[in-house]
Amino acid sequence: MMRYLKYMLIVVLAVSCNTNSIQKPKKPKNLIKKDKMADIIFDMAIFTAAKGVNKKIIESKGILPEAYIYKKHDIDSTQFAQSNEYYAYNLDTYEDIYSKVKVKLEAKKAYYDSIIDAEAKQRTAESKELRKKRDSIKKITGKDIPLKKVTPNRIKKIDSSRQLIRQ
Repeated sequence: MMRYLKYMLIVVLAVSCNTNSIQKPKKPKNLIKKDKMADIIFDMAIFTAAKGVNKKIIESKGILPEAYIYKKHDIDSTQFAQSNEYYAYNLDTYEDIYSKVKVKLEAKKAYYDSIIDAEAKQRTAESKELRKKRDSIKKITGKDIPLKKVTPNRIKKIDSSRQLIRQ
């Protein structure tokens, strides 16, 4: 009796595993092209990061990130969902789309890093100039004049990949 039950259990498991296969989604009539899909996902990544840092500001301005992105790219949520589902089924295509998004994010990161480096160099140059001026006045008057503090532009991090946003 136990053998019969074991064989029956194995057959039931095998049959149940076969019926749960994922069906390939049909290609939507209004499929978003891969390049445009990468642009949309890039914009969504930027908004998601900004919302994580400045949620109150975004909410106070009444900005709805998804609605803004759909309007910007002239699509609707259904079209995006169907295209996303279609591309997600084919992992190679989806990986290509996300590699394009990654390249764009890294380019933006490099751009903002270069701006930060330039501002840091400018602050260093201004600080050196102020020290020289203070030292020359001290030599003439014999009094120590306090150094003006150079304040950097306020910059907040968006996420751990060091994408930056100005306030």
